[in-house]
Amino acid sequence: MKIALCSSFIPFVNGGARNIVEWLQSVLQEHGHHVERIYLPEADTPELLLRQFAAFRWIDLDAADRVICFRPQAHLVPHPNKVLWFIHHIRQFYDLWGTPYGFENTAANRKIRDNLIAIDNKAFLEAKAVFTNSQAVSDRLKSFNSVESEVLYPPVFRPERFFTRTYNDEIVYICRVEHHKRQHLMIEAMQYTKTAVRLRLCGTSGNPDYPRHLEELISKYRLSERVTLENRWIAEDEKAGYLADCLAAAYIPVDEDSYGYPSVEACHAKKSVITTSDSGGVLELVKDGYNGVVAEPDPKDIAQAMDRLYQDLPRTQKLGRNAFDSLNQLNISWSHVVDRLLA
Repeated sequence: MKIALCSSFIPFVNGGARNIVEWLQSVLQEHGHHVERIYLPEADTPELLLRQFAAFRWIDLDAADRVICFRPQAHLVPHPNKVLWFIHHIRQFYDLWGTPYGFENTAANRKIRDNLIAIDNKAFLEAKAVFTNSQAVSDRLKSFNSVESEVLYPPVFRPERFFTRTYNDEIVYICRVEHHKRQHLMIEAMQYTKTAVRLRLCGTSGNPDYPRHLEELISKYRLSERVTLENRWIAEDEKAGYLADCLAAAYIPVDEDSYGYPSVEACHAKKSVITTSDSGGVLELVKDGYNGVVAEPDPKDIAQAMDRLYQDLPRTQKLGRNAFDSLNQLNISWSHVVDRLLA
């Protein structure tokens, strides 16, 4: 089958939105399909949205047998056999509207928002099937667009590269270093821990001010010997090594679209995950007391969670084993993904 994978991207920014496309391409090619990957750059700014909509609408993919669309506004691509694996809205105009993370509520932006929702509604109706990467995104589609969808959890690529070697004294947090990922909360929590637990933060940032802020917090709380900040790209083998040896992992974003690759990678390494009660889609995977710890988004509560994992190693190891079992319970596998997307 000739399959076109269509998505948008932010130039020079790598992350889960690209991984889901590129990993699926490799898997489909292994299944014998001819796959093309089509990206268009997109900046989620109000003044550019309508112009960018037109660019997607002009794409001609008649040569493809099936088109699979991911990040907005790729679902605007016209095709008679279009399937969506929809990973999020332009959230500043949807669930983040009216919050500090949304666009300003002006007359001009309200008009753009109304047009955006109307255009999205029509494009969703063109799809033969709509899948999402989490129940959180499915709920948003139902609430904002009256669209029914099926949750199709995205696996990680080559999951067999993750393994368990030991359990040291570190909790690792490996992802993009951005304010909404809240690495600062983990550092603030460390000042309240009562054990010798350590913290390692790894990843790159699109905003140099945020890593500088984290360094200032580490210095302010005199944590330089217990907190390691690696503000750089972490290679996949290096990441697997950190997860193989760590005590547990952390992933505490604000209202994430899905469980996030850091969570599922930790599960493959049989390590439990610390998250927070407001982390959104992460809570579809991480269950408090079963495969991880769900703390309140408060430094003292997170500190208590870190101390409990450090103090009770047998329980922490059991949580990690349960984390690995959770992958099968949620049917997180590439074979399932391929079956559903090509049905």
